[in-house]
Amino acid sequence: MKCLRWLVVVTVFIPWAEVYAPPRRPEIHGIALVRLQISNMDASGHFYQDILGLGRPSRDCFTPQHAAPCYSLNLSQELEITPSQGTQDFKALETLGFLVQDAAEMRRYLLANGVKCGELKSGQFGGDKFVETSDPEGHNVLFLAAIRAGSQIGYPVDHYIIHAGFVVHDRAAEDKFYKDILGFHIYWHGGMKDGEDNWVDMQVPDGTDWIEYMLGVPDNATHKQLGVMNHIALGVPDIHAAQQQLIKNGWKGTEEPKIGRDGKWQLNLYDPDETRVEMMEFKPTNEPCCSAYTGPHPHP
Repeated sequence: MKCLRWLVVVTVFIPWAEVYAPPRRPEIHGIALVRLQISNMDASGHFYQDILGLGRPSRDCFTPQHAAPCYSLNLSQELEITPSQGTQDFKALETLGFLVQDAAEMRRYLLANGVKCGELKSGQFGGDKFVETSDPEGHNVLFLAAIRAGSQIGYPVDHYIIHAGFVVHDRAAEDKFYKDILGFHIYWHGGMKDGEDNWVDMQVPDGTDWIEYMLGVPDNATHKQLGVMNHIALGVPDIHAAQQQLIKNGWKGTEEPKIGRDGKWQLNLYDPDETRVEMMEFKPTNEPCCSAYTGPHPHP
Protein backbone atom coordinates (compact mmCIF):
# COMPACT_ATOMS: atom_id res chain seq x y z
CA MET A 1 0.00 0.00 0.00
CA LYS A 2 1.34 3.32 -0.93
CA CYS A 3 1.52 6.02 1.70
CA LEU A 4 -0.08 9.24 0.71
CA ARG A 5 1.54 12.39 1.98
CA TRP A 6 -0.42 15.56 2.11
CA LEU A 7 1.18 18.97 2.06
CA VAL A 8 -0.88 21.51 3.85
CA VAL A 9 -0.16 25.09 2.99
CA VAL A 10 -1.34 27.66 5.47
CA THR A 11 -1.55 31.18 4.22
CA VAL A 12 -1.29 33.88 6.85
CA PHE A 13 -2.80 37.18 5.88
CA ILE A 14 -1.24 40.20 7.56
CA PRO A 15 -3.30 43.36 7.28
CA TRP A 16 -1.74 45.88 4.92
CA ALA A 17 -1.95 48.59 7.59
CA GLU A 18 0.21 46.54 9.99
CA VAL A 19 2.90 45.94 7.35
CA TYR A 20 3.16 49.57 6.29
CA ALA A 21 2.19 51.32 9.52
CA PRO A 22 4.65 54.10 10.43
CA PRO A 23 6.60 53.71 13.67
CA ARG A 24 4.90 54.96 16.80
CA ARG A 25 6.40 57.79 18.78
CA PRO A 26 8.36 56.49 21.78
CA GLU A 27 7.45 57.97 25.14
CA ILE A 28 9.08 61.32 25.99
CA HIS A 29 9.34 61.55 29.77
CA GLY A 30 10.98 64.90 30.45
CA ILE A 31 13.99 67.16 30.16
CA ALA A 32 17.27 65.24 30.33
CA LEU A 33 19.72 68.07 29.81
CA VAL A 34 20.11 71.73 28.96
CA ARG A 35 23.35 73.03 27.48
CA LEU A 36 24.13 76.71 27.98
CA GLN A 37 26.77 78.78 26.24
CA ILE A 38 28.88 80.97 28.51
CA SER A 39 31.70 83.43 27.98
CA ASN A 40 33.68 82.95 31.21
CA MET A 41 34.02 79.42 32.56
CA ASP A 42 35.46 80.48 35.93
CA ALA A 43 32.82 83.10 36.68
CA SER A 44 30.00 80.85 35.55
CA GLY A 45 31.48 77.93 37.47
CA HIS A 46 31.31 79.99 40.67
CA PHE A 47 27.69 80.91 39.98
CA TYR A 48 26.44 77.42 39.19
CA GLN A 49 28.62 75.52 41.63
CA ASP A 50 28.66 77.82 44.64
CA ILE A 51 25.69 80.19 44.40
CA LEU A 52 23.17 77.70 43.04
CA GLY A 53 24.79 74.90 45.00
CA LEU A 54 24.94 72.41 42.15
CA GLY A 55 28.16 70.89 43.45
CA ARG A 56 31.35 70.24 41.56
CA PRO A 57 31.04 69.68 37.82
CA SER A 58 32.23 66.43 36.30
CA ARG A 59 33.17 64.97 32.94
CA ASP A 60 30.73 62.09 33.38
CA CYS A 61 28.24 63.71 31.06
CA PHE A 62 25.48 61.91 29.21
CA THR A 63 27.19 62.62 25.90
CA PRO A 64 30.93 61.78 25.91
CA GLN A 65 31.54 64.05 22.92
CA HIS A 66 30.72 67.05 25.08
CA ALA A 67 34.08 68.50 26.12
CA ALA A 68 32.91 70.99 28.77
CA PRO A 69 31.84 70.07 32.32
CA CYS A 70 28.32 69.18 33.36
CA TYR A 71 26.40 69.30 36.62
CA SER A 72 24.47 66.20 37.60
CA LEU A 73 21.22 67.51 39.05
CA ASN A 74 19.49 64.21 39.72
CA LEU A 75 19.40 60.70 38.35
CA SER A 76 18.07 61.70 34.94
CA GLN A 77 19.06 65.35 34.43
CA GLU A 78 22.18 67.39 33.94
CA LEU A 79 23.11 70.97 33.17
CA GLU A 80 25.96 71.39 30.70
CA ILE A 81 27.96 74.56 30.11
CA THR A 82 30.05 75.17 27.02
CA PRO A 83 32.29 78.10 25.99
CA SER A 84 30.77 80.56 23.55
CA GLN A 85 32.52 81.56 20.36
CA GLY A 86 33.30 85.02 21.62
CA THR A 87 30.27 86.85 20.25
CA GLN A 88 27.79 88.73 22.39
CA ASP A 89 24.96 87.46 20.19
CA PHE A 90 25.43 83.79 21.00
CA LYS A 91 22.41 81.64 21.64
CA ALA A 92 22.63 81.10 25.38
CA LEU A 93 20.35 78.08 25.38
CA GLU A 94 22.15 75.97 22.81
CA THR A 95 20.84 72.42 23.34
CA LEU A 96 17.76 70.77 24.79
CA GLY A 97 17.82 67.09 25.64
CA PHE A 98 14.77 64.92 26.35
CA LEU A 99 14.57 61.59 28.10
CA VAL A 100 12.92 58.99 25.86
CA GLN A 101 11.95 55.38 26.14
CA ASP A 102 13.91 54.23 23.07
CA ALA A 103 16.43 56.39 21.19
CA ALA A 104 16.70 54.02 18.22
CA GLU A 105 12.96 53.94 17.79
CA MET A 106 12.85 57.72 18.17
CA ARG A 107 15.30 58.04 15.29
CA ARG A 108 13.12 55.84 13.10
CA TYR A 109 10.08 57.86 14.11
CA LEU A 110 11.77 61.19 13.29
CA LEU A 111 12.93 59.99 9.88
CA ALA A 112 9.48 58.61 9.10
CA ASN A 113 8.07 62.07 9.82
CA GLY A 114 10.55 63.89 7.60
CA VAL A 115 12.83 65.16 10.38
CA LYS A 116 16.53 65.02 9.58
CA CYS A 117 18.66 63.63 12.37
CA GLY A 118 22.08 62.14 13.03
CA GLU A 119 23.10 58.54 13.55
CA LEU A 120 22.36 56.73 16.78
CA LYS A 121 25.26 57.28 19.19
CA SER A 122 26.40 55.67 22.43
CA GLY A 123 26.36 57.70 25.61
CA GLN A 124 28.85 57.92 28.43
CA PHE A 125 27.74 54.77 30.21
CA GLY A 126 27.65 52.24 27.40
CA GLY A 127 23.99 51.38 27.42
CA ASP A 128 22.91 54.98 26.98
CA LYS A 129 21.89 55.82 23.42
CA PHE A 130 21.00 59.18 21.93
CA VAL A 131 20.15 60.84 18.64
CA GLU A 132 20.37 64.53 17.73
CA THR A 133 18.39 66.81 15.48
CA SER A 134 17.39 70.50 15.53
CA ASP A 135 14.13 72.36 15.89
CA PRO A 136 12.91 75.01 13.40
CA GLU A 137 14.46 77.80 15.49
CA GLY A 138 17.89 76.20 15.26
CA HIS A 139 18.25 74.75 18.75
CA ASN A 140 20.03 71.43 18.97
CA VAL A 141 17.58 68.82 20.24
CA LEU A 142 18.81 65.55 21.70
CA PHE A 143 16.76 62.46 22.56
CA LEU A 144 18.44 60.31 25.16
CA ALA A 145 17.62 56.86 26.50
CA ALA A 146 19.68 56.78 29.70
CA ILE A 147 20.24 53.78 31.94
CA ARG A 148 22.69 55.49 34.26
CA ALA A 149 22.52 53.90 37.70
CA GLY A 150 22.42 56.04 40.82
CA SER A 151 25.51 54.35 42.22
CA GLN A 152 27.58 55.64 39.32
CA ILE A 153 27.19 59.28 40.20
CA GLY A 154 26.81 61.52 43.16
CA TYR A 155 24.11 64.14 42.82
CA PRO A 156 22.11 66.50 45.01
CA VAL A 157 18.51 65.34 44.99
CA ASP A 158 17.09 68.84 45.47
CA HIS A 159 17.78 70.21 41.98
CA TYR A 160 15.37 69.61 39.16
CA ILE A 161 14.90 71.47 35.85
CA ILE A 162 11.14 71.73 35.50
CA HIS A 163 11.22 73.84 32.33
CA ALA A 164 13.44 75.61 29.86
CA GLY A 165 12.38 78.70 27.90
CA PHE A 166 13.66 80.17 24.66
CA VAL A 167 12.79 82.85 22.12
CA VAL A 168 10.39 81.69 19.41
CA HIS A 169 9.85 83.78 16.28
CA ASP A 170 7.69 81.32 14.32
CA ARG A 171 5.23 79.60 16.63
CA ALA A 172 3.54 77.68 13.81
CA ALA A 173 6.85 76.09 12.79
CA GLU A 174 7.72 75.20 16.40
CA ASP A 175 4.24 73.77 16.94
CA LYS A 176 4.62 71.54 13.90
CA PHE A 177 7.78 70.08 15.45
CA TYR A 178 6.99 69.96 19.18
CA LYS A 179 3.19 69.57 19.08
CA ASP A 180 2.36 67.74 15.86
CA ILE A 181 5.39 65.46 15.60
CA LEU A 182 6.60 65.06 19.20
CA GLY A 183 3.23 65.20 20.93
CA PHE A 184 3.85 68.10 23.34
CA HIS A 185 0.68 69.84 24.53
CA ILE A 186 -0.14 73.25 26.02
CA TYR A 187 0.23 73.19 29.80
CA TRP A 188 -0.54 76.88 30.32
CA HIS A 189 -0.36 80.07 28.27
CA GLY A 190 -0.62 83.74 29.11
CA GLY A 191 0.85 87.19 28.83
CA MET A 192 1.72 90.38 30.63
CA LYS A 193 -1.78 91.62 29.72
CA ASP A 194 -5.01 89.68 29.59
CA GLY A 195 -5.87 88.46 26.13
CA GLU A 196 -2.32 88.18 24.81
CA ASP A 197 0.20 85.37 24.82
CA ASN A 198 3.81 86.14 25.65
CA TRP A 199 4.47 82.69 27.09
CA VAL A 200 3.22 79.32 25.89
CA ASP A 201 4.18 76.34 28.05
CA MET A 202 4.41 73.10 26.06
CA GLN A 203 4.47 70.03 28.29
CA VAL A 204 6.15 66.76 27.32
CA PRO A 205 3.61 64.08 26.37
CA ASP A 206 4.59 61.54 29.02
CA GLY A 207 5.72 63.60 32.00
CA THR A 208 5.44 66.97 33.75
CA ASP A 209 8.42 69.00 32.44
CA TRP A 210 7.79 71.64 29.81
CA ILE A 211 9.41 74.03 27.40
CA GLU A 212 8.31 77.65 27.23
CA TYR A 213 7.88 79.60 24.00
CA MET A 214 8.92 83.20 24.63
CA LEU A 215 6.90 85.12 22.05
CA GLY A 216 6.87 88.68 20.76
CA VAL A 217 10.59 89.29 21.27
CA PRO A 218 11.83 91.93 18.79
CA ASP A 219 14.58 91.08 16.33
CA ASN A 220 16.73 93.86 17.79
CA ALA A 221 16.40 92.62 21.38
CA THR A 222 19.40 93.46 23.53
CA HIS A 223 21.73 90.93 25.05
CA LYS A 224 20.09 91.54 28.43
CA GLN A 225 16.59 91.07 27.03
CA LEU A 226 17.61 87.81 25.40
CA GLY A 227 19.12 86.69 28.69
CA VAL A 228 15.75 87.15 30.37
CA MET A 229 13.97 85.18 27.66
CA ASN A 230 16.37 82.26 27.23
CA HIS A 231 16.29 80.61 30.63
CA ILE A 232 15.99 77.51 32.77
CA ALA A 233 13.75 76.99 35.79
CA LEU A 234 14.65 74.93 38.85
CA GLY A 235 11.74 73.62 40.87
CA VAL A 236 11.69 74.30 44.62
CA PRO A 237 9.10 73.38 47.28
CA ASP A 238 9.44 76.72 49.13
CA ILE A 239 10.63 79.85 47.31
CA HIS A 240 11.40 81.79 50.49
CA ALA A 241 13.51 78.97 51.91
CA ALA A 242 15.32 78.81 48.57
CA GLN A 243 15.99 82.54 48.73
CA GLN A 244 17.52 82.25 52.19
CA GLN A 245 19.77 79.41 51.05
CA LEU A 246 20.94 81.45 48.05
CA ILE A 247 21.84 84.34 50.35
CA LYS A 248 23.83 81.94 52.55
CA ASN A 249 25.59 80.76 49.41
CA GLY A 250 26.70 84.32 48.64
CA TRP A 251 23.98 85.48 46.24
CA LYS A 252 23.72 89.28 46.22
CA GLY A 253 20.76 89.71 43.88
CA THR A 254 18.17 92.36 44.59
CA GLU A 255 15.03 90.70 43.24
CA GLU A 256 12.44 89.39 45.66
CA PRO A 257 10.16 86.39 45.27
CA LYS A 258 6.88 87.14 43.53
CA ILE A 259 3.84 85.30 42.26
CA GLY A 260 3.87 85.16 38.48
CA ARG A 261 0.95 85.42 36.09
CA ASP A 262 0.84 81.63 36.15
CA GLY A 263 0.03 81.68 39.87
CA LYS A 264 3.37 80.22 40.98
CA TRP A 265 5.95 81.74 43.31
CA GLN A 266 9.20 82.51 41.48
CA LEU A 267 12.56 84.19 41.98
CA ASN A 268 14.92 85.26 39.21
CA LEU A 269 18.70 85.04 39.26
CA TYR A 270 21.14 85.85 36.47
CA ASP A 271 24.43 84.15 35.66
CA PRO A 272 27.51 86.19 34.64
CA ASP A 273 26.26 86.22 31.01
CA GLU A 274 22.87 87.59 32.17
CA THR A 275 21.13 84.31 31.36
CA ARG A 276 18.17 83.91 33.69
CA VAL A 277 17.87 81.05 36.15
CA GLU A 278 14.37 80.98 37.57
CA MET A 279 13.52 79.39 40.88
CA MET A 280 9.89 78.29 40.75
CA GLU A 281 7.60 76.46 43.14
CA PHE A 282 6.25 73.21 41.77
CA LYS A 283 2.56 74.06 42.19
CA PRO A 284 0.58 77.29 41.87
CA THR A 285 -0.50 79.21 44.95
CA ASN A 286 -3.01 81.45 43.17
CA GLU A 287 -5.33 80.94 40.24
CA PRO A 288 -3.39 81.63 37.03
CA CYS A 289 -4.34 84.39 34.69
CA CYS A 290 -5.31 83.88 31.08
CA SER A 291 -5.82 80.10 30.97
CA ALA A 292 -6.25 77.05 33.15
CA TYR A 293 -3.60 74.37 33.57
CA THR A 294 -4.19 71.35 31.38
CA GLY A 295 -1.63 68.90 32.72
CA PRO A 296 -0.16 67.55 35.97
CA HIS A 297 2.21 69.72 37.96
CA PRO A 298 5.78 68.59 38.67
CA HIS A 299 6.78 67.59 42.17
CA PRO A 300 10.06 67.21 44.09
